[in-house]
Amino acid sequence: MQELFSRSIAESDMLLSAPYEFPEDSPIEQLEERRQRLERQISQDVKFEPDILLRAKQEFMKIDSVPFTDLLDAARCVVKALFIREKYIGLSMQGFCRTTARYLEELSDRPLDMGIYEEIPETSVTAVHPPVSATHPYENLDPASMPPDVGYGCKMVDGVVHIYTDKDTMDKSTELDLPYPDLQEYIADMNVMMALIINGPVKSFCYRRLQYLSSKFQMHILLNEMKELAAQKKVPHRDFYNIRKVDTHIHASSCMNQKHLLRFIKRAMKKYPGEIVHVEKGKGQTLMEVFETMNLTAFDLSVDTLDMHADRNTFHRFDKFNSKYNPIGESILREIFIKTDNHVEGKYFGHIIKEVMADLEESKYQNVELRLSIYGRCRDEWDKLAVWAVKHQVYSNNVRWLVQVPRLFDVYHTKKQLSNFQELLENIFLPLFEVSINPASHPELHLFLQHVVGFDSVDDESKPEQHCFNMDSPLPVSWTEEDNPPYSYYLYYMYSNMAVLNHLRRQRGFNTLVLRPHCGEAGPIHHLVSGFMLSENISHGLLLRKAPVLQYLYYLAQIGIAMSPLSNNSLFLSYHRNPLPEYLSRGLVVSLSTDDPLQFHFTKVKSYWLGPHYIKEGQEGNDIRRTNVPDIRVAYRYETMCEELNLITQAIRTDELETITEEEGSLCMGPCVGGRS
Repeated sequence: MQELFSRSIAESDMLLSAPYEFPEDSPIEQLEERRQRLERQISQDVKFEPDILLRAKQEFMKIDSVPFTDLLDAARCVVKALFIREKYIGLSMQGFCRTTARYLEELSDRPLDMGIYEEIPETSVTAVHPPVSATHPYENLDPASMPPDVGYGCKMVDGVVHIYTDKDTMDKSTELDLPYPDLQEYIADMNVMMALIINGPVKSFCYRRLQYLSSKFQMHILLNEMKELAAQKKVPHRDFYNIRKVDTHIHASSCMNQKHLLRFIKRAMKKYPGEIVHVEKGKGQTLMEVFETMNLTAFDLSVDTLDMHADRNTFHRFDKFNSKYNPIGESILREIFIKTDNHVEGKYFGHIIKEVMADLEESKYQNVELRLSIYGRCRDEWDKLAVWAVKHQVYSNNVRWLVQVPRLFDVYHTKKQLSNFQELLENIFLPLFEVSINPASHPELHLFLQHVVGFDSVDDESKPEQHCFNMDSPLPVSWTEEDNPPYSYYLYYMYSNMAVLNHLRRQRGFNTLVLRPHCGEAGPIHHLVSGFMLSENISHGLLLRKAPVLQYLYYLAQIGIAMSPLSNNSLFLSYHRNPLPEYLSRGLVVSLSTDDPLQFHFTKVKSYWLGPHYIKEGQEGNDIRRTNVPDIRVAYRYETMCEELNLITQAIRTDELETITEEEGSLCMGPCVGGRS
């Protein structure tokens, strides 16, 4: 591993070009002579080598036009990276691609943990609509009816919550063995990944495979497009408009469109003109008085005066983009209408979200995962959010919640709201552990968490990061600097606490959570490395277009990417340059998401939406009557992915038959058997 890291960093030609992009002077272009030399070697060794090894070498050379030793090195690196992801995803009880896991298991000396995939029993699920509960899920607030208190104690040590069986004696003797990643091991794995993605031969190999996948898809379309259309036309009552669609990336504070918000504000002004909605210097202000101070009436309001539409002025200006959340440019209106914690206890925000939910329920086939914010400034934020949801009955079968944590420690620290980073982590996670240990201690939060599917990490990724996360980085309790911790620091501590929390909640029979951060929208490439290692899915992923190794790894691991071309067009990347079509043709798992309409995981439910066999691989798991996706397309995607996985695993299996002498300058990682070198 050290050899890999030092050699990769020392490559002078990599340092002269953009550090993570595919260089023009690709090593592939200089390999023809080495290829011919290897061909001569094969012809000379034909009498002495087993037939299977000879055929494998010739087959690899035919497929890739890359010397076998380079292919072997690249395969080792790619497989090593996949094992790293499998380790962290398994540790946190998130979902890992079944097909990829099956191929990795053949190279491992241990069975991979596939417990996250619970086989659905064979049932005759005929209805597309899942059953709806007769009672409202937020109604049963009786503490006596909630799961019992298990009596554990919890405290945060070095940025990670530890659980103890005895509240009075919280030391090593009473600590529960709930696993989370060792910091030193995580830093080492991250360094391996960083070295891997800038290694020349690996970049060349991954770039060629991506080009091959694009070309292969174009061939598939030429051969099978009409067959796919014919298969879709045979299915009654199924088209784009009446298949299940889930918007996996949408912020609750901008989930309505401008016209909807405008109508709602006008209605509120007519219906509640005398309601006190804001307190200024100890004096209450009614809604009418708030608008009078702005010299506005309901008649004056229009979409133009609302001024919440992202325009050319927001391009690469995240600060201006954020200010567009303020109706009429007034932060007081943002607080009144689109905040959960205000003088009216989020009443207006709850009502407008319920109107959005009603629209979704009326359309029947649209579902969303709305993001609500937890800032970590104080310990009662979770309770306030849960009380808001329960009090105003903000719930729909078509909606689940994600909780986004803005990376704003530097702002809170400057305002003297937090003294160190561990305080922020305690405010975010300790209430979740308390309610998991004793649901009756936070009854509203216990009910609310049953409809939360995961965490998101949000903020402007293009902000310069002054610090590099390594073993010399301060622990959270010692992070008292003015600078914000880097992206990877935030993600590691969010992931570690979520992993411990998931093990505790699984023990108690509660739902577990996943990590689905904003990642790769802008900024340095290491954000995508952290996302690859720790996250089940990500949002945006634009920078994968500049990193062929990571893009290929995201494909092999089938990591979901929620992409928002319209939002990106207003912030970071013009519409015609968006890589979504390219990602889709290569087979990356991408989905269209709206992000902010205001400005531009349901496992049990999936068995109804997609059929009881949806978890099976390939076309066995596809039911065109529900998905409207032809079996031909599903079979193509599955077979192509299996071919890619077979290519890299076959290289390593072949190497086990014979030790191949490495040529000088090639990348050596050692055999990847077991996935834990």
